[in-house]
Amino acid sequence: MYKRIILPLLFRFDAETIHHVVTSLLKFAFAIPGVSAICRKLYVVDDQRLARTVFGLTFPNPIGMAAGFDKNAELVSELSDLGFGFVEIGTVTPRPQPGNPRPRLFRLKADQGLINRMGFNNKGVGPAAGRLQQFKANRGERKVIVGGNIGKNKDTANENALSDYLIGFRELFDAVDYFVVNVSSPNTPGLRDLQEREPLTRLLTALQQENRQRPAPKPILLKIAPDLTNSQLDDIIAIVAETDIAGVIATNTTISRADLLTDANDVTQMGAGGVSGRPLRERATEVIRYLHQHSGGAFPIIGVGGIFSADDALEKLRAGASLIQVYTSFIYEGPALARRINRELLNYQVVPFSTAS
Repeated sequence: MYKRIILPLLFRFDAETIHHVVTSLLKFAFAIPGVSAICRKLYVVDDQRLARTVFGLTFPNPIGMAAGFDKNAELVSELSDLGFGFVEIGTVTPRPQPGNPRPRLFRLKADQGLINRMGFNNKGVGPAAGRLQQFKANRGERKVIVGGNIGKNKDTANENALSDYLIGFRELFDAVDYFVVNVSSPNTPGLRDLQEREPLTRLLTALQQENRQRPAPKPILLKIAPDLTNSQLDDIIAIVAETDIAGVIATNTTISRADLLTDANDVTQMGAGGVSGRPLRERATEVIRYLHQHSGGAFPIIGVGGIFSADDALEKLRAGASLIQVYTSFIYEGPALARRINRELLNYQVVPFSTAS
């Protein structure tokens, strides 16, 4: 029903507009008494075989919602009721910012993908932290793990980026279970320069120093681009070892337009931005496999990119991922995606997780 009736209807409208409409409808529907409990019964697959302890946290299942869908921490409860084992909010910045001019979100229907150049549009870290504290206080039966994806404001120069990341870290510390440092979005000018070895090492070292001053430090992960060379991936492995962060999220969106099925003229008219969805699947898996093999499985990896089915999930897990995240496929496949993947994973006698933890 979703693919035959609802999706074609949604696709008649501008991508960003319909995203806001759908999220508003979700919040409205889940505010109705009893809807949350019904959805948990329908969509949550509660089976201990799916649980996974990674960087000291126990995830009820390996399927998470990637950052970008719930930028402002407004849908954590709803997404957990739809079966996700963890939800990553953000990317949030210290100050609110509108992001890039619209239109900035485009569908690649033939490819089951998206192009976005949102530009870290968000309401600021303070309101997000407040909503997450409220969620923690009313979590109830929900076992969902919450991650906080932090970035810098567009008008903050790279040499001052650390101050922005520290603000995000401090504001969210008591509200999230783990952190993700986003230096890999292609939609903030100059941001990816922070992936270079020297500035990235300085940034992560400083965040870890702040982290270790806390009585109970939180796992810090690094989200990387799929467009890195093998030499740059080697640098990432070295930086993870040197800074002792908890792991890596592989990958963010790609700036590549190779092998797209969508008409090239249409893609050109869409303009700049990162590609997500099915076109990213193969490259994201390659990056996961390279990191896992060349590090000797030294750290956990959360795999992201083109995961539409249990087979896609297994591809990432067998390549070395400990957990996986989805976003674009949730739009194309509908609200039952996490339930379907979790159920299909249980058809395997042993759920194949990476040994890194």
